Amino acid sequence: MGLDVLVVAPHPDDAELGMGGTIARMLDDGLSVGVLDLTNGEPTPRGSVEIRARETAAATAALGLTWRENLDLPNRKLRATLKARAALASVFRRERPRWLFAPYWVDAHPDHTAATKLTEAARFWAKLTKCDLPGEPCHPERVFYYSCVHLRVVRMPAFVVDISSGWDRKWKSLLCYESQLPQEGPRPTVLDRVDAAGSWWGSSINTLRGEPFYSREPLGLRSFGGLF
Repeated sequence: MGLDVLVVAPHPDDAELGMGGTIARMLDDGLSVGVLDLTNGEPTPRGSVEIRARETAAATAALGLTWRENLDLPNRKLRATLKARAALASVFRRERPRWLFAPYWVDAHPDHTAATKLTEAARFWAKLTKCDLPGEPCHPERVFYYSCVHLRVVRMPAFVVDISSGWDRKWKSLLCYESQLPQEGPRPTVLDRVDAAGSWWGSSINTLRGEPFYSREPLGLRSFGGLF
């Protein structure tokens, strides 16, 4: 048995920012969830490799994740190269996730759009036979896309997840990233924006908190029990 869900994040903190509440909900529902950070996120103005590693470990514990790895690709220079594609496809073949989550395909940060292209290409490569990739062929069923914070654009999502019960853990995980998400400074801060977005998306489905998700492919329903 492999992972139910693998979240591909360009940098440590992207998974928490985009879908931390949903990760918490998935874990509560008994799904096996992993986060694969593609880079260590450094250099940044207030961070270091050691600081980011400590913050990521704390955020991982706050969410309750037991699977998290880093592919150690270069920050600020992330590209969907053949070498990077093979490395990511090899993780897919080893962990065999059912569903993948990646950043929304339009983003101001080049690392984010590169991460999405890389995820989509590696998903295809992971199913190949007669190749030099380790492990057995694997093709994750779905790729869904989460919102990042670099574009202040509101797009109609494919679905919104009620994260009211997971919000506290999302917020605690974000507070772990002190070097990246300072609470002081000009308002609104990134945390102010995340807080407002959580409330707004929640109100769109008549709940306290929500997180939006997108899909390039049509979604199918076997029943209407989960709709509200």
